[in-house]
Amino acid sequence: MPWAVKEETLAIEADQVNHPPHYTDGDGVECIEAIESSLTLEEYRGYLKGNIQKYCWRERHKGGTESLKKAQWYLSRLIQLDEAQNG
Repeated sequence: MPWAVKEETLAIEADQVNHPPHYTDGDGVECIEAIESSLTLEEYRGYLKGNIQKYCWRERHKGGTESLKKAQWYLSRLIQLDEAQNG
């Protein structure tokens, strides 16, 4: 059944850390972009910090290395934001 193999391949190729496919379902807008535009700068910074803590906190019980990579992704986003502000 070639169609079954194709589905498995697509699931493996999806980048679950940087661009999970379920985050753009529907209109193609990334969830993080919608959240950023709906918050003040300080609220958004807090959101990023909270996600960093969440993924670090749970990595031993859920997600393992993938959780650490997600924490790193949010930290990179926070660093980019800080550099853009203080550039």
